[in-house]
Amino acid sequence: MSISTKAGDKGETSLWSGERVPKDNIRVEAYGTIDELNAFLSDAKHYVKSQKVQQILKEVQNDLFKIAGELASKSKSYVHPIEEIDVERITNYVYGFEGELNLKGFVIPGNTLQSSKLDICRTIARRAERRIITLDRNEKVSETLKKYINRLSDLLFIMARFEENLEGKVEYKKW
Repeated sequence: MSISTKAGDKGETSLWSGERVPKDNIRVEAYGTIDELNAFLSDAKHYVKSQKVQQILKEVQNDLFKIAGELASKSKSYVHPIEEIDVERITNYVYGFEGELNLKGFVIPGNTLQSSKLDICRTIARRAERRIITLDRNEKVSETLKKYINRLSDLLFIMARFEENLEGKVEYKKW
C-alpha cells in the first residue's frame, strides 16, 4: 500500500475519525502545527548536550503523537488522549529546572546552538497553542490537552536556559 493515496488532490483530507475536511480546516492546522513541532524537536534533539534534556524531548515527542491523534479525531473518542499525569510530569520537569537555574530577569534567547533550537520549538509550541484555542472556540478541545500545550512552551523555554547554563551563556536583558 502506498502512502500516496491521491485522496487529497482536491484539497481535502481525512481525519483520524473518518470525516473529510478541507486541508486548511483549523483542526488540520492545529494538528499540522503539532507535527511541525515534533519535526523541529527531532532536530533539536541532535544538538542538546544534556542527556536529561534529550530524554525529555523523546518523551514529549511521544506525547505529541497523542495530541495530534486527539486533535485529528472529531467524532470518536480518541483511544490515547493526553492525560493529567502527562501534564503533571512536564510541570514537574519545569519546577526541577527552575530550582537548578534561579533565573532573575528577562533572558535573551539563543546564546547557544542547542538553546536556539529549543527556542524555535518553544515558539512553534505557542503557535500550536493559538491554533488549538481557535479550534476550541468552535469545537471543544480537552482541558487537559490545552494545559499540556501551555505547559510545554514553559518546559521548552526552561530547557533552553538549562542548555545555555551548561556553558555559562545565559544572558539577561539589560535595561
